[in-house]
Amino acid sequence: MAEKVILLKTQPAVGDADESKFRIRYAEALNAQQLAAVVHRDGPLLVIAGAGSGKTRTLIYRVARLIESGVAPGAILLLTFTRRAAQEMLRRVEQLIGERGGQVSGGTFHSFANQVLRQYGNLIGLKPNFTILDRADMEDIINLLRGRMGLGSKERRFPKKAAIAEAISMARNKNRGLKEELELDFPHLLEHEPELISLAEGYEVYKRERGLLDYDDLLFRMAELLTGHDSVRRRLSDTYRYILIDEYQDTNVIQAELVRLLAATHSNVMAVGDDAQSIYSFRGANFRNIMDFPSLFPDTRIIKLEQNYRSLQGILDLANEVISRAGEKYTKVLFTERRGQFRPLLVRAADEHMQSRFIAQRILELREEGVPLGDIAVLFRSSFHSFDLELELQRRDIPFVKRGGFKFIETAHIKDVLAHLRIVTNPADAVSWMRVLVLVEGIGTRSAERLIDTIIHAEQPEEELRRNFGRLGSRAQKAAAGCAELAALIARLRTGQGRPADQLAEVVQYYLPIMRDHYPDDYPKRERDLEHFQDLAERYRSLEAMLADMALEPPSDSIGDVLAVDPEEGYVTLSTIHSAKGLEWRVGFVIWVADGRFPGPMSVRPEELEEERRLMYVAITRARDELYLTYPVYMIERSLGYVMGRASRFIEGIDMTVLPTAMLQEADEEQ
Repeated sequence: MAEKVILLKTQPAVGDADESKFRIRYAEALNAQQLAAVVHRDGPLLVIAGAGSGKTRTLIYRVARLIESGVAPGAILLLTFTRRAAQEMLRRVEQLIGERGGQVSGGTFHSFANQVLRQYGNLIGLKPNFTILDRADMEDIINLLRGRMGLGSKERRFPKKAAIAEAISMARNKNRGLKEELELDFPHLLEHEPELISLAEGYEVYKRERGLLDYDDLLFRMAELLTGHDSVRRRLSDTYRYILIDEYQDTNVIQAELVRLLAATHSNVMAVGDDAQSIYSFRGANFRNIMDFPSLFPDTRIIKLEQNYRSLQGILDLANEVISRAGEKYTKVLFTERRGQFRPLLVRAADEHMQSRFIAQRILELREEGVPLGDIAVLFRSSFHSFDLELELQRRDIPFVKRGGFKFIETAHIKDVLAHLRIVTNPADAVSWMRVLVLVEGIGTRSAERLIDTIIHAEQPEEELRRNFGRLGSRAQKAAAGCAELAALIARLRTGQGRPADQLAEVVQYYLPIMRDHYPDDYPKRERDLEHFQDLAERYRSLEAMLADMALEPPSDSIGDVLAVDPEEGYVTLSTIHSAKGLEWRVGFVIWVADGRFPGPMSVRPEELEEERRLMYVAITRARDELYLTYPVYMIERSLGYVMGRASRFIEGIDMTVLPTAMLQEADEEQ
């Protein structure tokens, strides 16, 4: 396939016609598209870098080329999203051209803003010795103000400091008022809207009076400085004559505005990113930034990096097909010179458990074929999608580590529910009794310990619980009702003959009000976990068997604790797609590619669905050699029971030559 360079405007490189004056042989080190971006000299440049297309290499050689062309290293500003990324790029520039590369200004948006505000902040009332608050500091101040406003009393459940901080920060990063942010992203906190708005206002006053800036303030105050003081804006723009931004699709509204302000006296801005990998709106990233870059900087030259160095062409064909359906995009077609005939496979399983068994079986086959476990990843849209698979991998002694979200049996709400069920099968389980009793309003740890001493030795623990609430001290009256309700639940569960799924449903019904009270900030997410837990319970006929599976020791992120096999072969990675961006594996599985799961039920607005499509693209392009997309044909919906699942709308209808389909069948009776 011929390489393509797509240009909106051709601008000859100034003084770069004679390649003999350059020590680096750029044409030998880069493909045609990368070279076009590297030799570009003046004017705005947007590099649309497809997945695995060598964008970092392009940035590094671009910096080296500018310096070799006579641009002073101190006139180059490289902005990234992590300090490590900036340091690594500048280190590689130094390797290319020597110590001059170390003189380039590079860092994160926040570190650069800190530097500028220390120098010029007095113009907006900031002393140079201002203190920067990290997220923990921010939460502590919010907690202090929350207490002063009388919003932290035990009698009234008010959002916790972390949730408040997240809402305030998200509103600022998305350039919204707090009221609008609550309506769109935190609707379960709307009942506290007046108090939250008042608290946010108090937080701003507190910081200004004490010379404090949080991370968001660094960007906002710098924008305030550059907007209000023309002399500073021009001085910085004249200093940094060439600005390069990595991962531009991940910038928020304020960061895009800062780039525009820094380029006030010139337009030498190079933005590198991929609109098809814009998946972080939940962190404040704005998809419109990369799409509107040519409007922000007229006469922008657009170069697309389309040659992929990661995946086989079959995987790229699927990625191209998925993203070609996007409503708004920079059209590009990924291609590779790698040889290989593999085609991705869409695997349909009867149910979720069969999906898990297929993946575990295929992982074991891959290991026999010589693929190290560390070269295998299973990706999913939401953390709870992997719960059943985690149990299956543990059952088969396949070591894994999970990235993004909590492991299923490590979440507090799952542990709470399991504790109630464990009491049913083992009334002497003091640990589970402790977890259950402290959930009852009016019972603390000491009171629970006294109750447990008598409960675990009784023939009928629920009756003993009813009799003993009088020993709870001054709060006995409040605790009595809770103990009676808990005792009634345990009695019903112990005497009932229902399936595990029915028993679990009864516990969940009892537990939901408690959970909403204990976890007011994020209970909607926890409710979805509990719903999925009920789905898992459907396949069990014995409560003891279910609890035995759940009681398996969960693997930790420590390799030494995880591995059940040779440490050299590593461990399978389970990861949310968001946590997998930028990574790659030899073999990839993407599970639950079913409508209602991917995209999820909460994604209803057009812009949300488009981001979900881009998320699918990111998932597909993580795989190098083999890719399997899976989904169950029969799925459980809380309100409808079993329903027929269908493939995600993002892959539905794709030609079989691009995405062949296979249906799993039982070879033998399940053991």
